[in-house]
Amino acid sequence: MAGRADVAGVCAGVHAFAWALARHRFPFDASALPRNGIYLLFEAGEGGHGGERIVRVGTHTGAGQLSSRLKQHFVAPNKDRSIFRKNIGRALLACDGDPFLEHWEIDRTTRSARDRWAGRIDEDKQARTEARVSERIQRWFSFAVLEVSDKGDRLAWEAALIGTVNACPACGASSQWLGRWSPKAKIRESGLWLVNGLASEPLAAATLAKLERLAA
Repeated sequence: MAGRADVAGVCAGVHAFAWALARHRFPFDASALPRNGIYLLFEAGEGGHGGERIVRVGTHTGAGQLSSRLKQHFVAPNKDRSIFRKNIGRALLACDGDPFLEHWEIDRTTRSARDRWAGRIDEDKQARTEARVSERIQRWFSFAVLEVSDKGDRLAWEAALIGTVNACPACGASSQWLGRWSPKAKIRESGLWLVNGLASEPLAAATLAKLERLAA
């Protein structure tokens, strides 16, 4: 694996590359986005390498579903369809010391889970928390997109980018970062709104050049 200085240099290059891409904010125009790609999230107040630092890298698995995935994060009030939304809600509730966090953790995606928990969860509180999560994401986050058509390539680049920003010694979270309240140790420690893929192999300098050519 590359040394810390090497990773920091490559990560600085990743950020410079990402900053040069078109930036999107809520409400974003879905028709302006590619059908397939990787998204790089930035968060207000979070800096690194002399600019806004990347706080999440993500993609999608279904063909042509990039805009749909982003809408699940930014718009749809359903934390069980967006782990990013779930993690934002976790941190907000934990910051408040709100016992509703226990119910927020429950996944009601399946019919059996919905039946099991019917009438046992405060639906008004659930809706208010979803609205609060939407407001936080819509006001605090922006994103850039790199078009990558092939699913295998998307997943490989996603992993490498996550590994790079996680291993970078120059990409720490600010003292006010909401993620410091997360119940998830991997989020608190990484400074990223991510749990999976953190140990992925970082990009090498030569691979970064290949990534840059994708957007050329």
